[in-house]
Amino acid sequence: MAGGGPIGAIYEIGALCALEDAITGLDFTALGGYVGVSAGGFIAASLANGISPNALCAAFIENVGGADDAIAPGLFTRPAWGEYAHRLAMAPSVLAHAAGQVLSGHATLPSLMAAASRLLPTGVFDNRPLEAHLTQLFSQPGRSNDFRELARRLVIVATDLDTGEAAPFGQPGWDDTPIARAVIASAALPGLFPPVEINGRSYVDGALKKTMHATVLLDEGLDLLFCLNPLVPFDSTRQATRQHGGSDEAIPRLTDAGLPALMSQTFRSLIHSRLELGMKGYETSHPECDVLLFEPDHADAAMFRAGTFSYAARKQMASHAFGQTRRMLRMRQATLEATLARHGMSLNAQRLHEPRQLIAGLPDAPRSAADSLMHRAHEALDGLALWLDTPASHHRRGRSPS
Repeated sequence: MAGGGPIGAIYEIGALCALEDAITGLDFTALGGYVGVSAGGFIAASLANGISPNALCAAFIENVGGADDAIAPGLFTRPAWGEYAHRLAMAPSVLAHAAGQVLSGHATLPSLMAAASRLLPTGVFDNRPLEAHLTQLFSQPGRSNDFRELARRLVIVATDLDTGEAAPFGQPGWDDTPIARAVIASAALPGLFPPVEINGRSYVDGALKKTMHATVLLDEGLDLLFCLNPLVPFDSTRQATRQHGGSDEAIPRLTDAGLPALMSQTFRSLIHSRLELGMKGYETSHPECDVLLFEPDHADAAMFRAGTFSYAARKQMASHAFGQTRRMLRMRQATLEATLARHGMSLNAQRLHEPRQLIAGLPDAPRSAADSLMHRAHEALDGLALWLDTPASHHRRGRSPS
């Protein structure tokens, strides 16, 4: 489970619900192991604790269910008052040092700016309320906040701020940290949340090092790996107008959309380029494992427009992810059926092709004529490839040829 801020978690929940609904024999709470990065760490930890995708949807998207499970939006936006106070307390010494430089004649604009930058907080929001809630969530009967007590392997990856190295919490030697604390460390995006201190070291977002970290599980000899990645660069040249619950207005050229769109595209491109390199490496290093990657359509304007840290329209976006994942499954049906069959699973064609709802009042988006034509074309091509027994890794691993 890769990261992607709140919108990434929302996409992954919608996609997981679609996959589990359509694939017979698949139970995401009963897999062999889980690895999560950043926002994906929260999803992975929940699944490893037996919290199903539908239960996650109820708690995180709809905010219903028991008081211990429901996750209020305010947990993500508490001001980091402690960090603000800490930086304010540093002001006298920083100002005294700057004054000394000025009086000695050694002050320069860059040196004064560097001194002043020490007063800036390392995070805008406080991640401690979320940690407290996750601690309570994972301490309910039948769950655990201790990696060592889980029935299945769970690894949450953060980044050591002082070395830049990955920290695989949950692995031997890294499993004495509470799961909730490992999750907030993995999701501590610099500038948004302060670094998290664990055993005297500071940890930040795990995505700074890698996007997926799937090798943690692949090295255990898996035969099938599901990968979910919510962040992809946006292709404005073929943007789709299939938005579910959103505007069909086209996104202009990204250079005309302003700095936020430019920064979002840059961040997404960097994250995804590392993912592509990793996926190619898995084909060589672990050829015995079928790797199924699920991510948004690069032309999906709704996912790009939502913004990485959007949470307000979570119901619409989760329903959108549910519908788009089902659409992807229909398009990839032939190749996926062959891959899943090798592992005792199958696609439920009847459920996949009938209207479905993730959230009441927000049905699966209807299929346009273009979608239906594309589905038939992909189905015919995939069927031909299987008939010819093409050895290409894309077909063997059940990936979309597009």
